[in-house]
Amino acid sequence: MASSHSSSPVPPGSSSDVFFKKEVDSTKHIRTVQSLPDVCPKEPAVTDQHRWTVYHSKVNLPAALNDPRLAKRESDFFTKTWGLDFVDTEVIPSLYLPQISKEHFTLYQQEISQREKIHERCKTICPPKDTFDRTLLHTHDKSRTDLEQVPKIFMKSDFALDDSLTFNSVLPWSHFNTAGGKGNRDAASSKLLQEKLSHYLDIVEVNIAHQISLRSEAFFHAMTSQHELQDYLKKTSQAVKILRDKIAQIDKVVCEGSLHILRLALTRNNCVKVYNKLKLMATVHQTQPTVQVLLSTSEFVGALDLIATTQEVLQQELQGIHSFRHLGSQLCELEKLIDKMMIAEFSTYSHSDLNRPLEDDCQILEEERLVSLVFGLLKQRKLNFLETYSEEMIITAKNIIKQCVINKVSQIEEIDTDAIVKLADQMRMLNFPQWFDLLKDIFSKFTIFLHRVKATLNVIHSVVLSVLEKNQRTRELEEIAQQKDATKDNSLDTEVAYLTHEGMFISDTFSENELTPVAIDTTSQRNASPNSEPCSSDSVSEPECTTDSSSSKEQTSSSATPGGVDIVLNEDMKLTDSELGKLANNIQELLYSASDICHDRAVKFLMSRAKDGFLEKLNSTEFITLSRLMETFILDTEQICGRKSTSLLGALQSQANKFVNRFHEERKTKLSLLLDNERWKQADVPAEFQDLVDSLSDGKISLPEKKSGANEERKPAEVLIVGGQQYAVVGTVLLLIRIILEYCQCVDNIPSVTTDMLTRLSDLLKYFNSRSCQLVLGAGALQVVGLKTITTKNLALSSRCLQLIVHYIPMIRTHFEARLQPKQHNMLKHFDHITKDYHDHIAEISAKLVAIMDSLFDKLLSKYEVKAPVPSACFRNICRQMAKMHEAIFDLLPEEQTQMLFLRINASYKVHLKKQLSHLNVINDGGPQNGLVTADVAFYTGNLQALKGLKDLDLNMAEIWEQKR
Repeated sequence: MASSHSSSPVPPGSSSDVFFKKEVDSTKHIRTVQSLPDVCPKEPAVTDQHRWTVYHSKVNLPAALNDPRLAKRESDFFTKTWGLDFVDTEVIPSLYLPQISKEHFTLYQQEISQREKIHERCKTICPPKDTFDRTLLHTHDKSRTDLEQVPKIFMKSDFALDDSLTFNSVLPWSHFNTAGGKGNRDAASSKLLQEKLSHYLDIVEVNIAHQISLRSEAFFHAMTSQHELQDYLKKTSQAVKILRDKIAQIDKVVCEGSLHILRLALTRNNCVKVYNKLKLMATVHQTQPTVQVLLSTSEFVGALDLIATTQEVLQQELQGIHSFRHLGSQLCELEKLIDKMMIAEFSTYSHSDLNRPLEDDCQILEEERLVSLVFGLLKQRKLNFLETYSEEMIITAKNIIKQCVINKVSQIEEIDTDAIVKLADQMRMLNFPQWFDLLKDIFSKFTIFLHRVKATLNVIHSVVLSVLEKNQRTRELEEIAQQKDATKDNSLDTEVAYLTHEGMFISDTFSENELTPVAIDTTSQRNASPNSEPCSSDSVSEPECTTDSSSSKEQTSSSATPGGVDIVLNEDMKLTDSELGKLANNIQELLYSASDICHDRAVKFLMSRAKDGFLEKLNSTEFITLSRLMETFILDTEQICGRKSTSLLGALQSQANKFVNRFHEERKTKLSLLLDNERWKQADVPAEFQDLVDSLSDGKISLPEKKSGANEERKPAEVLIVGGQQYAVVGTVLLLIRIILEYCQCVDNIPSVTTDMLTRLSDLLKYFNSRSCQLVLGAGALQVVGLKTITTKNLALSSRCLQLIVHYIPMIRTHFEARLQPKQHNMLKHFDHITKDYHDHIAEISAKLVAIMDSLFDKLLSKYEVKAPVPSACFRNICRQMAKMHEAIFDLLPEEQTQMLFLRINASYKVHLKKQLSHLNVINDGGPQNGLVTADVAFYTGNLQALKGLKDLDLNMAEIWEQKR
């Protein structure tokens, strides 16, 4: 139809339609006979809109291809043909067809533009002939008028005689009703109806013939064009046949061999893939038996690696295999079982390692087994295995003490184990040497125990650090690989070939050929044993060598523990760096906890022995020995574990405080008893005390060892020589010095009690000062000891004893200062207060001696009369008393102190004499009274300077005279 339209001489439909419409409009008031409508291309005048005809094809053909269910109308034809699942795909432009743009038509447009101009000019000069003249128009109107005579019912699109209404309208039944003798009339009516219908047929045929006559030229032209088209198609068919023969020859000669090679290569690759897949399936089939074999030898890491690799293979390479649909869940259950087995195995290992005999020199039990267990637990993220080890440490520590006590008690025959059932009661039956040996044995066992724990934890720690280092190294390798991949992607050629063969791009075939050797190599590596021999599917070792390297992502590396065991690491360790770091810290804390456990058990052992006051009853030597043993154990555990535990140290400090309290109370009570029985008489100094003092001459305070044989041969001395000076002392002071040295020695032996000892020693020195003041200056000795009076000798001896203590206070201060922490040096102010109190006490004693003589002067000089004889009795008594005073104190006090004391006494004497002379109104006038007084004063001065040590004393007696006015 398209070809007939293009070759038809009929003028364009647009112009004829316009002309026809104008004529209709001009004659719309004149009723004329309408002819049949024109056929193609004009619309019919009378149409049935409900019935589709061939004339609607130009309008309804697109509508027939439209599917309102789809959004894209251009794809409706394909969806109607191939279903709703058909979707358009983007057509990839061909590399062998050029891209056509508007520039390709520029030359053609330039050439055809001139011809188009000439054609338009010709159309203007020679317009097309109007074939529709008035005659044709009149004929057309007449035909339409005749056609209107035909009833409209025959023009309906749904006209059908089988419809009763339509049939009754066309053939009324009244014409065929023969009843009532009307047969002739009915026959005439039927004949009339037949003629009427024949007339309608003639009108239609005439209009059809008229229309055919109008289109005859076009019809014959179409027929001619059809013959030409058939000739063209015949020639084209022959040309296509020749071309296909040539293409077939080219395909047979050039392409068929190459494509056959590609087809064979593809087939071979598929066969290799199928073979490798079947071989992999056979290997995976052996996973469970191999896991059982590995578990029987405690190879948990290998079993877990095998399970993980098999799971990865099932998900990546064997996904969808029906025969393996249950294998994944079975492997998951097996993995859970392995988790429980590893936890139980680690608990068993911990018990075996910690409870084996401590005499065994091997520090680590089955190091390879430990490394395997720890690595497997880390792989499965079972990070609570350290809690199991901690619980086992507590149980082992308890058992160590219990076993040591049992061994010790069994060796002592005095303990009746049948009568004393409880182990703690049996242990309390031990004396100090036996109990001390037991404690030493416990500490030694604890030290070995801590060494073992440290060695085991070091192995675990090294495994964790190896995994952490592997994670960091893996990240670095991944970053490097990403950089290399980015560089490689930028350098790839992006050209793609689109020639296809059996549904596959040739470029894909080449790529498959390139990748096939890599896949084969990977598969061969997967199925290769360490000796590069192929693994058979029925071999037990095949799954190991297969699945350990089946993942293309898996990389392995090795590191070594301190014990020399190689650790194989892979990428299945999913622990983060923070988790590994926290685990490493927990391992270190577990080592600290081991030390704390040992110390806690030792504290409980000590407390169980201290219930009956056993530790508080120890003497100084025993407690110092115990303290040194405990301090040694504390230092050993600190050196092993890296941190000092405080529980045992606190228990030692508590016991030390109790010891200090008892130590101080004993010595304070002893000093109190000594002072209460002291008669304040000069005592002989045994040789051992002189040696004790001599040992302090170099500034170091220490108690010398007793030399019984040498001391018995040496006689006691009258005085104590300290630094070249003689000290006359009472026996209490000698013992006090020894007690002070015991305090200092205790500080050296137990450094933890330094501050307590300093406080207690200060209290002791203050107590001696106050108590001696009460007894001597306060005359308490009269009632306590029963002395008749407190003499000047008692006072001088007390002062000299106080001076001896003051002499040693700086040395004691230096001793404590060297053993105190810098922040504790403020406690040394106690010695400053004590020194001041002692000096004040000494000054009070001196003042008391002066006061004694002052009262004597007041008593004697108040009765002094200036008269003969010379010297007077008053001055004789005064000189006699001064001589007694000198005799009492000269051997006790140093010469300088004696001179200073007599200067003070002389000053008091001058005051009283001056007062009495003023009372007697005796002046320095050279008279008789003045001469008598001068003679008495000269007698006093001569006697006083005649005393030992007072010869050079400047008495300056001239001040007794009032100056004459």
